[in-house]
Formats: sequence, structure tokens, C-alpha cells
Amino acid sequence: MAEARRRLRSSTVVLGGMGVIAAALTSCSSDPDRRCVDRDSYTYEGYKVIADKNCKSGAGSGSSYGKGGKKTTGRGSDAAWYYDADTEDGRADYGTFSRSEAVDRGGFGCSGSGGG
Repeated sequence: MAEARRRLRSSTVVLGGMGVIAAALTSCSSDPDRRCVDRDSYTYEGYKVIADKNCKSGAGSGSSYGKGGKKTTGRGSDAAWYYDADTEDGRADYGTFSRSEAVDRGGFGCSGSGGG
């Protein structure tokens, strides 16, 4: 009887440990969660989430900078990627427009990518 309990406890410890390892591996990603938002649409509920096609990927995004250095896409909105945001009812808030800042936040088991 005692041997059966010991085996059960050992299995629980092994399975629990595997769950912690799996959580650490999946929560640490090089690509943070992102949403394409209209920067001009902020209300107390957050930024309006718009179609991803409005935000171009990469540094050479094809967006132009208008008067005052403001980024424009030519579609009547100021579209930009918004990282690690809470999203609800088509609105995103509590995130960042900085990809590197979103990556530095990391998750469980993640180390920051530099600093200084």
C-alpha cells in the first residue's frame, strides 16, 4: 500500500514538473502578440483594432511620414502595430507601440534581451 502511494506521488511530481517546463517554453516567444490599431482612434476604451493589411510588416513598410513627422498609410488612418495589449470589443489597451519593449517584458522563464 505504501509503495502504491509513493509511486503515485512520484508520478504527480514528474507530471507537474513537465507542466511547468511546458509553460515556460510556450510563454517565452520572440514574437510578441500584436494588433494593428488606428493611433488616432484612442478613447478611454483603448485604440480601435483595424485590419492587419493596414499595418505593413518590417522597417520598409511603405508608409509615409506626413506633416509633423506623423506616420500615415494613405487610407485615412494612422495605422501601427500595438504589442502585448489587452483586447476587448474591437479595442486594444495597456500595450506598447515598441516591439523591443514588448519583447523585453518577456514571460515566465524569459530573460530580457539586453538593457543598459
